[in-house]
Amino acid sequence: MLTPEVHAAMERSMLCWFATVSEAGQPNVSPKEVFAPFDAEHLVIANIASPNSVRNVLSNPSVCVSFVDIFVQKGFKIVGTAHNIGRHASDYAHWVGPLQAKAGTRFTIHSVLVVKVLSIEPILAPSYRLYPEETTEESQIASAMHAYGVRPAP
Repeated sequence: MLTPEVHAAMERSMLCWFATVSEAGQPNVSPKEVFAPFDAEHLVIANIASPNSVRNVLSNPSVCVSFVDIFVQKGFKIVGTAHNIGRHASDYAHWVGPLQAKAGTRFTIHSVLVVKVLSIEPILAPSYRLYPEETTEESQIASAMHAYGVRPAP
Protein backbone atom coordinates (compact mmCIF):
# COMPACT_ATOMS: atom_id res chain seq x y z
CA MET A 1 0.00 0.00 0.00
CA LEU A 2 2.83 2.42 0.78
CA THR A 3 4.11 2.55 -2.78
CA PRO A 4 7.37 4.20 -3.85
CA GLU A 5 5.28 7.24 -4.84
CA VAL A 6 3.89 7.52 -1.29
CA HIS A 7 7.38 7.01 0.20
CA ALA A 8 8.76 9.81 -2.01
CA ALA A 9 5.91 12.15 -1.05
CA MET A 10 6.58 11.47 2.64
CA GLU A 11 10.24 12.28 2.19
CA ARG A 12 9.37 15.63 0.54
CA SER A 13 7.00 16.65 3.34
CA MET A 14 8.34 18.54 6.34
CA LEU A 15 5.37 17.76 8.60
CA CYS A 16 2.55 15.29 8.75
CA TRP A 17 -0.76 15.93 10.44
CA PHE A 18 -1.84 13.18 12.82
CA ALA A 19 -5.55 13.05 13.59
CA THR A 20 -6.85 11.11 16.58
CA VAL A 21 -10.05 11.02 18.64
CA SER A 22 -10.22 11.18 22.43
CA GLU A 23 -12.18 8.79 24.60
CA ALA A 24 -14.86 11.52 24.85
CA GLY A 25 -15.07 11.79 21.05
CA GLN A 26 -13.07 15.04 20.78
CA PRO A 27 -11.00 15.20 17.57
CA ASN A 28 -7.35 16.21 17.83
CA VAL A 29 -4.99 17.08 14.97
CA SER A 30 -1.33 17.46 15.77
CA PRO A 31 1.70 18.23 13.59
CA LYS A 32 4.49 15.66 13.67
CA GLU A 33 7.97 16.55 12.46
CA VAL A 34 9.63 13.14 12.63
CA PHE A 35 7.81 10.44 10.66
CA ALA A 36 8.75 7.88 8.04
CA PRO A 37 7.47 5.01 5.96
CA PHE A 38 8.45 1.71 7.57
CA ASP A 39 7.35 -0.97 5.12
CA ALA A 40 4.52 -1.49 2.62
CA GLU A 41 1.89 -1.58 5.38
CA HIS A 42 3.19 0.68 8.17
CA LEU A 43 4.43 4.15 8.83
CA VAL A 44 6.04 5.29 12.05
CA ILE A 45 5.73 8.59 13.90
CA ALA A 46 7.99 9.74 16.73
CA ASN A 47 6.34 10.68 19.98
CA ILE A 48 8.49 13.67 20.86
CA ALA A 49 5.92 15.86 22.62
CA SER A 50 2.60 14.12 21.99
CA PRO A 51 0.86 13.12 25.23
CA ASN A 52 -2.62 13.84 23.79
CA SER A 53 -1.97 11.79 20.65
CA VAL A 54 -0.64 8.85 22.67
CA ARG A 55 -3.53 9.00 25.15
CA ASN A 56 -6.03 9.14 22.28
CA VAL A 57 -4.45 6.18 20.45
CA LEU A 58 -4.59 4.13 23.65
CA SER A 59 -8.35 4.68 23.89
CA ASN A 60 -9.19 4.71 20.17
CA PRO A 61 -6.67 3.35 17.64
CA SER A 62 -8.41 4.86 14.58
CA VAL A 63 -6.19 7.55 13.05
CA CYS A 64 -5.67 9.61 9.94
CA VAL A 65 -2.29 10.90 8.76
CA SER A 66 -1.89 13.46 6.00
CA PHE A 67 1.12 15.09 4.42
CA VAL A 68 1.51 17.50 1.53
CA ASP A 69 4.46 18.83 -0.43
CA ILE A 70 3.72 22.53 0.05
CA PHE A 71 5.29 23.53 -3.25
CA VAL A 72 3.75 20.93 -5.59
CA GLN A 73 0.58 20.96 -3.44
CA LYS A 74 0.10 17.23 -3.64
CA GLY A 75 0.27 14.55 -0.97
CA PHE A 76 -1.60 11.67 0.59
CA LYS A 77 -4.15 10.91 3.29
CA ILE A 78 -3.65 7.63 5.12
CA VAL A 79 -6.36 6.07 7.27
CA GLY A 80 -5.32 3.36 9.65
CA THR A 81 -4.99 2.07 13.15
CA ALA A 82 -2.17 3.00 15.49
CA HIS A 83 -0.52 1.60 18.54
CA ASN A 84 2.11 3.07 20.81
CA ILE A 85 5.43 1.28 21.34
CA GLY A 86 7.20 2.51 24.49
CA ARG A 87 10.98 2.78 24.85
CA HIS A 88 11.10 -0.28 27.10
CA ALA A 89 9.03 -2.53 24.83
CA SER A 90 10.88 -5.50 23.37
CA ASP A 91 10.12 -4.39 19.78
CA TYR A 92 10.95 -0.68 20.25
CA ALA A 93 14.35 -1.02 18.52
CA HIS A 94 12.64 -2.70 15.57
CA TRP A 95 10.36 0.31 14.93
CA VAL A 96 12.45 3.34 15.96
CA GLY A 97 15.28 3.00 13.40
CA PRO A 98 14.03 5.26 10.59
CA LEU A 99 12.87 7.85 13.13
CA GLN A 100 16.15 7.93 15.00
CA ALA A 101 17.94 8.42 11.68
CA LYS A 102 15.82 11.56 11.08
CA ALA A 103 15.79 12.88 14.65
CA GLY A 104 19.46 12.36 15.36
CA THR A 105 20.36 13.94 18.69
CA ARG A 106 18.01 16.89 18.17
CA PHE A 107 14.95 15.20 19.69
CA THR A 108 14.29 12.57 22.34
CA ILE A 109 11.88 9.95 21.04
CA HIS A 110 9.71 8.84 23.97
CA SER A 111 7.80 6.20 22.02
CA VAL A 112 6.88 5.20 18.48
CA LEU A 113 3.38 5.48 17.09
CA VAL A 114 3.08 2.64 14.58
CA VAL A 115 0.32 3.15 12.01
CA LYS A 116 -1.07 0.13 10.14
CA VAL A 117 -2.34 1.45 6.82
CA LEU A 118 -5.93 0.58 5.93
CA SER A 119 -6.44 2.98 3.00
CA ILE A 120 -4.62 5.70 1.09
CA GLU A 121 -6.05 8.56 -0.95
CA PRO A 122 -4.21 11.26 -2.87
CA ILE A 123 -4.49 14.87 -1.77
CA LEU A 124 -4.50 17.44 -4.57
CA ALA A 125 -4.87 21.20 -4.47
CA PRO A 126 -8.25 22.13 -6.02
CA SER A 127 -6.51 23.85 -8.95
CA TYR A 128 -5.48 20.46 -10.36
CA ARG A 129 -9.13 19.43 -10.63
CA LEU A 130 -10.74 22.79 -11.43
CA TYR A 131 -8.19 23.98 -14.00
CA PRO A 132 -6.49 20.81 -15.31
CA GLU A 133 -5.36 22.34 -18.62
CA GLU A 134 -3.38 25.13 -16.96
CA THR A 135 -2.34 23.60 -13.65
CA THR A 136 0.98 21.80 -13.61
CA GLU A 137 3.41 20.95 -10.86
CA GLU A 138 5.65 23.69 -12.23
CA SER A 139 2.87 26.31 -12.06
CA GLN A 140 1.98 25.25 -8.52
CA ILE A 141 5.63 25.48 -7.45
CA ALA A 142 5.93 28.96 -8.97
CA SER A 143 2.73 30.07 -7.25
CA ALA A 144 3.81 28.67 -3.87
CA MET A 145 7.28 30.23 -4.15
CA HIS A 146 5.66 33.58 -4.88
CA ALA A 147 3.21 33.20 -1.98
CA TYR A 148 5.98 32.20 0.47
CA GLY A 149 8.48 34.72 -0.89
CA VAL A 150 11.13 32.14 -1.68
CA ARG A 151 13.28 31.38 -4.72
CA PRO A 152 14.71 28.13 -6.06
CA ALA A 153 18.10 27.14 -4.71
CA PRO A 154 20.95 27.96 -7.12
